[in-house]
Amino acid sequence: MSAYYYSGYPDHYEAHYLDACSLCSKSLHNSDIFMYRGNTPFCSKECRQEQIEIDEEKEKNWKSGRSLRKSDAKSSTPNKTVRTGTVAVA
Repeated sequence: MSAYYYSGYPDHYEAHYLDACSLCSKSLHNSDIFMYRGNTPFCSKECRQEQIEIDEEKEKNWKSGRSLRKSDAKSSTPNKTVRTGTVAVA
């Protein structure tokens, strides 16, 4: 039996977020729950570790994408030619 909570609407019950693993959707009823980032439940250390690795890879790609865009912006700035000299106006 999974845990349900009343959503405030007549005859409308929704599953609780601790009913299933966030990665593999395995039932968490009567089993240990491994939490990650405060409110994300997992059925095992392995599922939690896999999600941690997924998140770290996303963060790494996001950060490297940002640094590439910054360096692209610097390299895409057109070379400006500055002419120096004396101008005589009559």
